[in-house]
Amino acid sequence: MEPTPERPYTHLELTAEAAKVLAHPLRSRLLGALRRGGPASATALAAELSTNTGATSYHLRKLESVGLVSDTGDGRGKERLWEAATQSHGWRDSDFGGDEDAQTALGWLVRDYHRQFDTHYAHWLDVQDSWPTEWTDVSGMTDTWVDVTPEQARAMEAELEAVVNKYLRVGTGDPRARRLHLWRFLFPLDADDVPEAETEASPGEDES
Repeated sequence: MEPTPERPYTHLELTAEAAKVLAHPLRSRLLGALRRGGPASATALAAELSTNTGATSYHLRKLESVGLVSDTGDGRGKERLWEAATQSHGWRDSDFGGDEDAQTALGWLVRDYHRQFDTHYAHWLDVQDSWPTEWTDVSGMTDTWVDVTPEQARAMEAELEAVVNKYLRVGTGDPRARRLHLWRFLFPLDADDVPEAETEASPGEDES
């Protein structure tokens, strides 16, 4: 999906095949490295991720096969230069309701992203004392409880997304700017209090 005023970045909705391909420890890390650092060769990525070039090249081609990475065409000789094909990807769980393999892959991906959060945030905690207070004062974490229906939660997510998009690149070109890692988690507080599935839409509710 190409950038729009509402979503100012390229985006890919995962297919079942793409989810299954991405659900791999090295492939997930390769895509993340390309999004963070920009185009790179398999050799450079192998060095960054402490693996070998042959494995890196193989897994990059697998990611390419489902549209997650692409060849920039700027490589030298036989060495290809790779880039992330889009700046983000996502999915709706309901789109994979009948595909057990895809659901398993998505479950692995979500847990992998949680592991990545733990790693990145733990590293920040280790080094934050070396940063100026103007940055440590605006960094951190918080949690809040909200009482909402699924429709209200969706509307809240859309509003949060709009705020993030507003500030996505406002600091570009300013030497004082740094990239901040923003994670959002939204899940039921009482995870064991499972509601009954709704069999039909309520009056006035969108059935799409």
